[in-house]
Amino acid sequence: MAVQPWGEQDFGAAKPPASTPHAPVAPPPTMPYHAMPPVAMPQAAMPQSAMRAATADRERTVDVLKAAFAEGRLSAAEYGERFEAASTAQTYGQLARLVADLPAGPMVAPQMVSPQLAGPLVVPVPQTFLAPPPPRRTNAVAVTSLVLGLLCVPTGGLLGVPAVITGHIGRRQAAERNEEGDGMAVTGIVFGWLSIAFWGLLFLLAVASG
Repeated sequence: MAVQPWGEQDFGAAKPPASTPHAPVAPPPTMPYHAMPPVAMPQAAMPQSAMRAATADRERTVDVLKAAFAEGRLSAAEYGERFEAASTAQTYGQLARLVADLPAGPMVAPQMVSPQLAGPLVVPVPQTFLAPPPPRRTNAVAVTSLVLGLLCVPTGGLLGVPAVITGHIGRRQAAERNEEGDGMAVTGIVFGWLSIAFWGLLFLLAVASG
């Protein structure tokens, strides 16, 4: 029995069938360029200024013009012209031009300042003006003591005792009522005691001479 080589041994594996020629595949039919349907291309976004304005937009613009006329920002002729233009405006751009120079119209956004370039925030502190306290009243009894003390000189010291009595009363009332007049009362008391001392000295001299 002849032994086949290792590469030529047959272990019962199925051999692949012989390839059969395939029929050529026809390419898909092509459509002429002029017969292809048109492709919808995205349109450019319409600017907001070109959009048509509504009646409410025109009414808001007229309100801005009325406020500017009432504040004196527009003359009567300017207000009339802009009112007619706002009533017949068709787009947002036409309305914006009518109020562009007014406070309530389009305003430029404030520029952003870098925190590194911005200086320290300074908050003004309002000064508090304190009202001065009301003037203190002057005690009337202390004033009376001063007057009586001063009159002791021309009257020869006859008002010395009343000056001393009213002086002590005036000092006590001024302290209790937080009033002015303590110095006046002290002056009246001093003049009063001087007058009393003067009359006391005269009395002693009269007694000694008698």
